[in-house]
Amino acid sequence: MVGFEKERAGFEALAAKVFAISVDPEDKAKEVQDEVSFPVAFGATREQGDAAGAFWGEQRGGIIQPSEFVVGADGKVIASSYSAGPIGRVDAADVIKLLNFYEERARKAAQGG
Repeated sequence: MVGFEKERAGFEALAAKVFAISVDPEDKAKEVQDEVSFPVAFGATREQGDAAGAFWGEQRGGIIQPSEFVVGADGKVIASSYSAGPIGRVDAADVIKLLNFYEERARKAAQGG
């Protein structure tokens, strides 16, 4: 999450919002919240994770694995990532590149190109 904080200016330039949702209780989620400026929700349930299509690591006591989403202004998911561990998580700078790509594509479409 700190990587997203480091790219804060890039997200602000695109008027993009960042937030996190955690299964952790409030006190643990607050540890993350103290390091970032964006909202960090806590106490997500297994039912909520399942609704998002999250992957659960049963071999490690049923913990939720990282599930990351980029949602467009229309509320539709434009990119997602499901990881089975620390490898494969979305990089904040890559999200900014993706958002810039979509912005440029929309601009060209509006110009008839």
